[in-house]
Formats: sequence, structure tokens, C-alpha cells
Amino acid sequence: MGTTQHQLSATQKKFIQQQHMFFVATAPLSKQGHVNLSPKGLDTFRILSESSVAYLDFAGSGNETSAHLLENQRITIMFCSFAKNPMILRLYGKGSVITPSHTDWDSLYKLFDTTAHCRQIFKIDIHRIQSSCGYGIPLYEYQGDRSTLIDWIDKKGPEGIDAYIQKNNLKSLDGLPTHLGQESI
Repeated sequence: MGTTQHQLSATQKKFIQQQHMFFVATAPLSKQGHVNLSPKGLDTFRILSESSVAYLDFAGSGNETSAHLLENQRITIMFCSFAKNPMILRLYGKGSVITPSHTDWDSLYKLFDTTAHCRQIFKIDIHRIQSSCGYGIPLYEYQGDRSTLIDWIDKKGPEGIDAYIQKNNLKSLDGLPTHLGQESI
């Protein structure tokens, strides 16, 4: 059924590369704080090594992951197969935020095939990998990526997206600062 490891195997890397969607979960330390769970797609995930991964993050309605990582670094990534062969794969780790002003930005950003304006890259150092059967997950057929987010970003342009980020992405739902909010200070 399930296994636990500390490094990605060749089989797990192949599984990750075949997925069109993944989920990101983070939480603040406060018991009253909101747990964040976000679906991601658009070919934004990269394996850096057997124990390190990264994903590209575009502007959105919130920036909870950044705020939670600034506070406590805890992050879980989940991949889930909706195809014939079921499997769930969770990557538990400590995350860091790489913004465009960070010295590692250029080396990481070049790993992604995009020209859209991005707000940050999340880099995760994995300390636990857990797989489970996924037998109860329904079958779905992948039809393609939506262009809506990239179209919205392109229409706003870099200055418009930066203004949107300044207005909407500097604090979490719980009022915690994000990395982008820290840079503005």
C-alpha cells in the first residue's frame, strides 16, 4: 500500500513528471489561523534533486504559502494520480521563497518555460516522502491547461501585476506578512 522515504526514487520522479496538477498545503502556527490548500498546474513544478523541488508561483487572490513559510517553513506538496494507475505522493519539507531580487532567482527561473510575470518561486527541501494507494481517487481525463491565468497576467502587464501584488498579496488571511510584504518594508 504505502511507503515512507527521505529521497525521491526514479519511479517517484517519473510519477511527478507525469502529473498535470499538484496541491500545496501550509498553515500558520496559530490554532486560530487558516490552513491553506491550493491546487497548482501549468507545468510549474521542477525536481531539483532527490531531496529538493521547486515550483513557480504566479500572482493570485492570496499569498498564504509565502506568509506561512516566512513564519514556520512547513509545507506539504501532494500529487494524486487521476489516471489508470492510482497513487498519492506527498512531499513534506521546509520551504523557502525565492523572489526576483534573490540571488538564486535567475538560476531557478530559467528551469521554467514561461514568459509570464511571476511573483516568486517556492523551493522545498524534502525531509519525508510518503506514498499511498489512491484506490479511492476517481478517474479523470486530462484535457489541457487553462489559459485564463496567463491571459490575465499578460493583459495586466508587469506593472499591473506588481500593483495587484502590492494591493492583494502582502499579507495573509490572518494578517501575517508575506515575503513580498517584507521586501516592501
